[in-house]
Amino acid sequence: MKSGGQVISTDVAIIGGGVVGCAVARRMALAGASVVLMEKAPDILDGASKGNSAILHTGFDAPVDSLEWQCVQNGHQEYLEIHKSLNLPLLKTGAMVAAWTEEEEARFPGILEKAHKNQVNDIRQLSQAEIHKLEPHLAGNVRAALYIPREYVIDPWSAPLAYLLQAIENGGQALFNAEVTAGGYDGEHWLLDTPQGQVRAKYVVNAAGLYGDIVDTRVLGDSEFVIKPRKGQFVVFDKAAGNLINSVILPVPTKITKGIVLFPTIFGNMMVGPTAEEQESRDDASVDTATLNALHEQALRMLPALKGIPVTATYAGIRSATEQPEYRIREEPERNWITLGGIRSTGLTAALGIARHVETLLKGFGAAFEKRQNPVVSRVPNLANHLSRDCHTPGYGEIVCHCEMVTDREIKAALSGKMPAGSLSGLKRRTRVTMGRCQGFYCSARLAELTEDKFETPLSVGEAHD
Repeated sequence: MKSGGQVISTDVAIIGGGVVGCAVARRMALAGASVVLMEKAPDILDGASKGNSAILHTGFDAPVDSLEWQCVQNGHQEYLEIHKSLNLPLLKTGAMVAAWTEEEEARFPGILEKAHKNQVNDIRQLSQAEIHKLEPHLAGNVRAALYIPREYVIDPWSAPLAYLLQAIENGGQALFNAEVTAGGYDGEHWLLDTPQGQVRAKYVVNAAGLYGDIVDTRVLGDSEFVIKPRKGQFVVFDKAAGNLINSVILPVPTKITKGIVLFPTIFGNMMVGPTAEEQESRDDASVDTATLNALHEQALRMLPALKGIPVTATYAGIRSATEQPEYRIREEPERNWITLGGIRSTGLTAALGIARHVETLLKGFGAAFEKRQNPVVSRVPNLANHLSRDCHTPGYGEIVCHCEMVTDREIKAALSGKMPAGSLSGLKRRTRVTMGRCQGFYCSARLAELTEDKFETPLSVGEAHD
């Protein structure tokens, strides 16, 4: 074991600063536990959580009676209960499962049956007239559609930020650049080694996402699953496309993937993706021209009005799939350890539900905390395009990023406080700076000035749009 350096004592140690880890930190802090979250990167959301489709799912197509279904339903419900208090946006789009072939339409009865078993009883089939009234720009060859009104679009980055910020405001702590390199259990407490010192904890929750199996093997000596990274590439269309659809356009799902989705974003853009590409690398989020062109062409077939609208950005996310399709939850009550593995594309919605499940498991381990009374509720800045932004309030100083209307005041706020951005990527996700049409070409010089001495690796002019 490592010796020297600080030793931080806590009730619950959480490994991983993705959306699931942040949600667990919030839940346990509100439950009255002392909490330390450890993230190996300089900021949260550096792994799988940074690249997703930002859809709040109902679980209509989840495995029936599964833990995933339970967590998705509970997460959906809790997000609706708390989003206003945390200032988290919600775009009530609804979703449409669109069938383009006779074979796809023939699978509707099975989808409806599964949705009803999953207690999503407001799903219904639309007539052709209803389809085109809801989506007048959708290609005329769409054969049929199922409508799920409670599928919504949210901000994928502000939500986990709000969760962790609330944990910190209520006594929690976050350590960055703090990869767990080793650990030992003395029968009562864990002692975990990180470059920031040691963390001594009664309970440990491994929410390391793409590296969850590696953490288990490193600390416990084995893992019950193997991460099989699954890349998903996306194409982001310019904000001029934002009004061309009103709903999330879902494909008829398969056993392997939910398929390619066409959807509006909370930021006023439209996106198509993700692909589902198995790969060995856990950090290769590169994109390739052929795949992006195929996504672009598929979007045009579904929505011909996209022709001529430019692409703002392309990117890829990596999902932490395993060799089995279900969530891989490891419970070690004799060692007070929980591993949350295999949390794939439903993780953004399910995170709050997973956190609730973790609290239940820890109570089963014997954990007894006194629920925090009158907890601090922290509101995060709004980045949603359909709501009031900081640039609409006088005194913002200057507009630094004109593409996304990001103010000097927003950037300075994101670089300070109890959860300051730890990297350029973190700053982007907190403000959307450099994420618009020019991808940082015009604002990178000013951004380099504003972030001077703020990051471990200084931002050089031009880096923002590399």
